[in-house]
Amino acid sequence: MHRIPLIMIVSTDFAGQVRGKGFPASELDTRLDKGVGWTFTNTMINCFGQIPATPWGPRGDLIVVPDTATEVDVDFGDGSVNERFYLGDILTMDRQPWDCCPRNYLRQTLKDLNDLTGLNLVAAFEHEFVHRGQADRLGDSYSQDGVRRIGEFPEAFLYALAEAGVEPETFLPEFAPKQFEFTVKPADALTAADRAVIVREIARGTAWRLGDTVSFSPVVTRGAAGNGVHLHMSFQDADGRPATHDADKPGGLSDTAGSFIAGILEALPALVAVTAPSYMSYERLKPNSWSSSVTNLGYRDREAAIRICPVSDVPGADVASSFNFEFRAGDAASSPYLYFGCLVRAGIDGIRRQLPTPKPTTSDPAGMDAAARKDHGITDLPTSMEQALDLLERHPKAQEFLPGEMLSAYLMHKRGELSMLEGLDIDEICRMYAEAY
Repeated sequence: MHRIPLIMIVSTDFAGQVRGKGFPASELDTRLDKGVGWTFTNTMINCFGQIPATPWGPRGDLIVVPDTATEVDVDFGDGSVNERFYLGDILTMDRQPWDCCPRNYLRQTLKDLNDLTGLNLVAAFEHEFVHRGQADRLGDSYSQDGVRRIGEFPEAFLYALAEAGVEPETFLPEFAPKQFEFTVKPADALTAADRAVIVREIARGTAWRLGDTVSFSPVVTRGAAGNGVHLHMSFQDADGRPATHDADKPGGLSDTAGSFIAGILEALPALVAVTAPSYMSYERLKPNSWSSSVTNLGYRDREAAIRICPVSDVPGADVASSFNFEFRAGDAASSPYLYFGCLVRAGIDGIRRQLPTPKPTTSDPAGMDAAARKDHGITDLPTSMEQALDLLERHPKAQEFLPGEMLSAYLMHKRGELSMLEGLDIDEICRMYAEAY
């Protein structure tokens, strides 16, 4: 079959979905400059493909301009069409960043952080997903057989990630049936978010070529462990030296890192409306489920909202170069740019106010009395998306966290999504999100 190669220019929207437009590869030079046309309301399409509400209606024009540093061109070697796309920035017709462009939102936020502190963030997103094509076996968690049963997928997936420049690191069977986790190497913060977009698309593309599907939904099987997206972060100075660790400070965190974390945890009950932004997200954010349910900084604790990650305890080890902290109250219903950006904005607020480093927990917060919880700055996270959205809307700094038109449009988008679920039972809602993500 004769073909004209097609290239897509894509962006993520408020639903964390990747959407865009394609053009013949012969027009690449032109499209690198002019991009492709876009409309305001495209960003209001929800994860179910509907637009229950929009502040703009059919009015307004935009362009999506590709960033050449994000080119993906993967030949799977099976005769299928290449995965070929660029990530882009959404601009107004006078080529200014649009208020609701998630990628520029993160870029500007990172600039604000650097202007304030002189520091840069290094980061890596860690994903969990369910491979829906395999036949699972009782007791497959972390097993060699769990990898064997998905055949070519792991090796084809890792190859495709490497071809896309993503630098894969680990791949493993996780705790839930048919659940897997993969990690990639750290990169500068914007690149880390770009990679998070790319790896989800490459995972779907690899599975599709093998006749299977994957789902990144926060919960695919009720009663089983859900899928999280964890974000590892550390600071570097202008010369690339690590700037997160201070052995003499609480938790081993530098003053700046501690204030950054404090700002996030203080605002987190509102921010989960962005980092865990779906109905099913709150089926996952529960106590004793290996996910977060309170606003704690935990020392090597995989149920903490932010975890101080393990480093070598060997005397003389270079701790500073590997020292990092991990945000765990997020999932793939969120755009990586919005997820990351809102955390950094809250962290900036904490740095500006010089908030003290939260007292790290070393035991289960559920066993703490009220005085101990207060001493550690612990509050409960919301138990529903409706509650999270209300907390975000009422937060005194909500307009700083989601500036310009973004706040009102985002709230409208998410409430419109929830309106589509009224009257449905939980199993049907779970099925819908599993299919959408």
